[in-house]
Amino acid sequence: MSSNYDYDVLYLGGGHAAFDGAGPLAAVGKKVAVIEGGLWGGTCPNRGCNAKITLDAPVVLQRLAERMQGIVSSDIKINWSQLVMHKQEVIEKLPTNIAAGLTNAGVKLIHGYGKFKDKHTILVDNVAYTAEKIVIATGLRPNRLNIPGNELAHTSDDFMKLEQLPKRIAIIGSGYISMEFATIANAVGAEVTIFMHHNVALRNFYQPFVQQVVADMQKRGISFVQEANIKSFKKVADKLSIQYGNEQVKTVDWILDATGRIANVENLNLAEIGIKYTKKGITVNQYLQTNIENIYAAGDVLDKLQPKLTPTATFESYYLYKLFSEQTADPITYPAIPSTVYTSPRIAKVGLSPDSKDAKDMRLVHNKIPNDWYRQIDKQTTGESILIFDEKEHLVGATEFSEQAEDAINTLLPAVVFNYTKEQMWQLAHIFPSISASAWHKIR
Repeated sequence: MSSNYDYDVLYLGGGHAAFDGAGPLAAVGKKVAVIEGGLWGGTCPNRGCNAKITLDAPVVLQRLAERMQGIVSSDIKINWSQLVMHKQEVIEKLPTNIAAGLTNAGVKLIHGYGKFKDKHTILVDNVAYTAEKIVIATGLRPNRLNIPGNELAHTSDDFMKLEQLPKRIAIIGSGYISMEFATIANAVGAEVTIFMHHNVALRNFYQPFVQQVVADMQKRGISFVQEANIKSFKKVADKLSIQYGNEQVKTVDWILDATGRIANVENLNLAEIGIKYTKKGITVNQYLQTNIENIYAAGDVLDKLQPKLTPTATFESYYLYKLFSEQTADPITYPAIPSTVYTSPRIAKVGLSPDSKDAKDMRLVHNKIPNDWYRQIDKQTTGESILIFDEKEHLVGATEFSEQAEDAINTLLPAVVFNYTKEQMWQLAHIFPSISASAWHKIR
């Protein structure tokens, strides 16, 4: 480390894009600090992935019991207030555990909100911290509709903290958060209406599968309003009124604004020191380096083509660890990043999509999930997968919708990432019977 600076590397933000690389970097002898103004761990552990999947767990149980009726006799009802308490029990220790892990690795933790003074200096409560290299890892925050009455709408953070679930819920948007939270709220017993910006939900997923998931949600009582053109929100007595479309009105008890997430680039003094960024995030090169050579960025705050997901942020953080510890001088090469939507049934994918131009001349294998004996164990009656093979029979893409789609795609991930041959596929003998064996059998 140069004696001119307090640290070798200073991370601005304490989420996966920071801590997954900061700890290993400190462990190999670098002097590292992380600045975080909120809870250690950022969005995913505290108000994202971990919290959401905990709220989803009883929905999975409810769906299973529903399919197995006649074999089991139960009418599973979800106690929302108890579920939220359980969610809090699951996540409340995570910030402390993450902070302890960083501290034990030798990382200095600085609590507060930072902003640039110059290209080597971050100010936190008017205290200056300097570093040879700085990594911006400030993530995303919920978007807020720019319409009259937008203060009446709530964010995903608010939804996961509700002590009582409102009877009638409107969700604005039809992306990940909207579809997942609609599934949960509907399962608990709320009347849910999804207001769509256009007429396509989950536009980054294979639409024939999305349409089947939407149909299932509609069968369960979730309403979809396409091309809603939301005009305003109003408070009317103890209710909320949504003005949309052609002078149409919907009265509800609670509104979730799930119109996307935006990069946290404000209040950092980026423009003052000349860092380039767009509405989508910070601009970086193939080394995750900004236009200022000692300043890097990682995670969801980037303007990038790769999905803004925890696995992507983790991979970027680990790449910077290797780059800063001189274990690599190569540009970042992203692996295939899987993604899933935790509706019920799920949709999951990795690699090429069946409707992509690159898949046009490749071999596509269609599988009906209910035809698989293993999925018949718990009476799965819906679902489909599409596997994409190149001319050398390498698996280059997989998409599935089913009750266990995320597990099936995770099983197939190594074949896509490492470009396995048929012979290598046969070298992996999964535990049988299992979802992994079921999924793997379809590719060899």
